[in-house]
Order: sequence, then structure tokens, then C-alpha cells
Amino acid sequence: MAGYESYVVVHNIAKRHNVGTLARSATAFGVTELILVGRRDFNAFGSHGSASHVRFRHFHSLIEARNYLKEEKECDICGVEIAEGAAQVNDHPFKGNTAFLLGNEGSGLSAKEYEICDFFVYIPQYGCGTASLNVTVAASIVLHHFGVWAGFSERVRDGSKFIVADKPVRQGRRNFCAGTEESIVEERKLRKQSAENGFFDENGSETSSTDLLNGLFLDE
Repeated sequence: MAGYESYVVVHNIAKRHNVGTLARSATAFGVTELILVGRRDFNAFGSHGSASHVRFRHFHSLIEARNYLKEEKECDICGVEIAEGAAQVNDHPFKGNTAFLLGNEGSGLSAKEYEICDFFVYIPQYGCGTASLNVTVAASIVLHHFGVWAGFSERVRDGSKFIVADKPVRQGRRNFCAGTEESIVEERKLRKQSAENGFFDENGSETSSTDLLNGLFLDE
């Protein structure tokens, strides 16, 4: 694999099983880490075992994730959104290590997500039947383009399939992104607060404790 790295930031996507499908795309296109912002547990449905082949990392907030990507990984953060000034992804406007932040299927990127992005790309469409693509489809297209630009080596094939690596040692509890001791303490604190007072999201609106348990995986 070439010297460049790609990352995917998962925050506030609409359907729970999309994380599993994103993990499958991440392994196919050479993603270094899949970063979860919010809850550390996730639904691996749709990964077809691929979730064990990608590293997961957890942060409680977008700012924490941004600081890690910018300061430790020297990443540009790319918002995938049909936004004013966004470049076509097929123009490959990449410069180095890149983390891709994909918007919610219904509402797109939030204002806070916009704030942490360095630039934006969008996927040109040529048909008239849909306003946008599913988040996992969009991720696959964008990650493939980055891999082409970065010069990633194609995986060896065996007949009509690519060869799958041996299953690595499991990271921890199944469908759970291990965190630091500090992050675990912080999450327990948030759970206790939600049980007592209800949970407040980043915009200050109150949601139920059930929504806290759902975290990233908001159903439409």
C-alpha cells in the first residue's frame, strides 16, 4: 500500500446497520481506521465478517476526533456533501492523508460537522431519480477514488474473488470499540446523568435515555 492513509468518521448516520456495511467498504478500499464518535457499541450487520479486519477508534466528540486526525495523523478532513464549493470526487482533489466525514442520509452534514472539515467533495450524478446516494454507497465511491489517487496496490485475486486475509485477533468485545480508561469513565458518567436527567445532544435538545443507548444509530 502507498504511503497515504484514509480514515472514515462515523457520526449521526441514520441506519444502524450502515456501520457494518461501511466496515466492509473500509476493508475493501484500504481504510486505516474507522472512527466512531459517540457510542462505542455498533451493529456489524452487513459487514459479512469484515468488521474484524478494520481498526476502530472511539471519541466522545467531533472536536476530539478532529484533534486526533489533525495533530496525530496529519489528516485533511474531507466532508462528503453536495455543498457549495465542493469538488467533484473524480477530480481527486486530495493532498495527503485524508479522513472522510459523510453526512446523515436525510439531513446531510450538520453545522458542527461542517466546522471540522478542511474541504468537500461530491459525487456527480447523471440520472434524475434520486436526490442523493445512500451513505454506504457514497463512502464506497469516495474511498475507491482515494485509493486510485493514492496508488494503493490491488489485492490478489483467486478466480472471481479477492483473497481474504486470515481473521485477526478480536479487538475486544464483539461489536464494541474499546476505549481508554478515561473514555469509559466518561461514558458511565453520561449514562448516569441520562438516567437521572435525560440526555442532551450536541444542540442542547433533550432526548430519551433510549436515544442515548442508540447514540450514533438514529433510525429514520
